Amino acid sequence: MPSDVNPALNTMRQKEFERFSALIYDEAGIKIPPAKKTMLEARLQKRLKTLGMTRFDEYAAFVFSPEGQRQEMIHLVDVVTTNKTDFFREPQHFDFLVKQVLPNLHKRQGAKDLAAPFKIWSAGCSTGEEPYTMAMVLYEYAQANPGFRFNISASDICTKVLKTAMAAVYPEDRVDTIPLTLKKKFLLRSKDKKQGLVRICGELRKHVKFQRINLMDEELDIAELQDVIFCRNVIIYFDKPTQTRLMHKFHRRLAPGGFLFLGHSETLNGLDVPFQSVASTVYKKL
Repeated sequence: MPSDVNPALNTMRQKEFERFSALIYDEAGIKIPPAKKTMLEARLQKRLKTLGMTRFDEYAAFVFSPEGQRQEMIHLVDVVTTNKTDFFREPQHFDFLVKQVLPNLHKRQGAKDLAAPFKIWSAGCSTGEEPYTMAMVLYEYAQANPGFRFNISASDICTKVLKTAMAAVYPEDRVDTIPLTLKKKFLLRSKDKKQGLVRICGELRKHVKFQRINLMDEELDIAELQDVIFCRNVIIYFDKPTQTRLMHKFHRRLAPGGFLFLGHSETLNGLDVPFQSVASTVYKKL
């Protein structure tokens, strides 16, 4: 090892790992097993470097201090969260939304209530690809169904990804999964083509409201009841008791007959929650 590298910077004692993993579980609901100790070390080293610290015990003392609780928790959660997403990820969900959910909602509400905006929440929106996909799909639906209006709420616990989502600027290779007709309609290319960047057009951006929400909070800060909640590829990081508590929170934030969409590898099987399965990883509020 080079002489200018402090070995203590690269070593987290078991006691410190247990304190950090317990704190992350309490704050964000994310379980970090002992096998992920090296991963946690590597990610937290970024924070040590930023703060000018050289030892994990020094960082722990700060994190668990009143000042650290106020200032550092957001950054700690940012570095340990996983943010993998794509435009039109799991496209069958958007087909189900347009072909099943929206027509049934109209039928249930009746013609007199069609002017009420459709409300959908992307919970765990990461860098924004999911809510902007929603916006494209719903905008197209509105074009074919005059009078249809919609509001999209999008939230994440990670402030870093929310900044990217609100900027709505993406490398060109990130938008490969968007159909060509929608690219032409909703994407703006950078004037400097060498940058290889595109931006979601303002007409779509105005439909999406971003905010930081910690799904572990006792009450989720969503003002209105939602018709649909997407929470995909999020609960795989939670244990069953945490999943159950979150599903009950979602149940309270869904309008009667509302729908919940989970990720392709997620299920409510084995959880005592008031939802009925209506399609693969799609559930309806009971």
